[in-house]
Amino acid sequence: MRTTPPMPFLPVLHAELLKIRTVRSHLVALCAVLPVTVGFSVLAARGDGSSAEDPLFSAFFGVTFGQIAVVAFATAVVSAEFRDGALRVTLAAVPCRVRWFAAKALAVALPVLLVGLVTGVACGCAAAHPLSAGEQVRGAVGCGVYLTLMALAAVGVAAVLRSGVATLGLLIPLLLSVSFVIGDMSGTLADALPDRAGQVVLHSGSDGAFGMWSGLAVTAAWAAAALLAGTGRVRGCDA
Repeated sequence: MRTTPPMPFLPVLHAELLKIRTVRSHLVALCAVLPVTVGFSVLAARGDGSSAEDPLFSAFFGVTFGQIAVVAFATAVVSAEFRDGALRVTLAAVPCRVRWFAAKALAVALPVLLVGLVTGVACGCAAAHPLSAGEQVRGAVGCGVYLTLMALAAVGVAAVLRSGVATLGLLIPLLLSVSFVIGDMSGTLADALPDRAGQVVLHSGSDGAFGMWSGLAVTAAWAAAALLAGTGRVRGCDA
């Protein structure tokens, strides 16, 4: 009996990217990242007289809000597969669930990384206080990598919960309420939260447990854990 060979990864990735390009709401959420991030950064710099103490974070303050658009984008892309039997159609074309989920995660990560890097450059150019070349590069790269990791974490959580509402209901309070409440609790377990650790790269210095790149490594570990959980859920769930 002859079996059909599995579809190569690149066509699967191309199909997932095409899905994103053809859904307007996905593109709106992705395109909102730049104006939201730059806008809140500019507003914060104008309204905070102490911004000169940490000019790098002042320039990238809006990432706190821009990441919400990134999470919304990633959540919408994944949760759409669990509505109206869409996953059955997808798996009919790509029977290997792990291959499909890997392509889905990469299809989310690539545009987020691109938009994140562009957003980082824009924030550096719009900074209220001059940044050195090193700070501009660090901020732009850090912004792109951080937003990509948060998007991947959202991909994993959305795959586990199989619901956009449940995913946003979990992640948005975590990113906004929890981090603001514990904002001054440096040197505690709070430093290991994904957003707290990852955003260290956007500060001129750190008083917490992690440096700029080790903080991103912690966020990457959170994203990897979420993706592993999401992979397990996708492999075992009914279509």
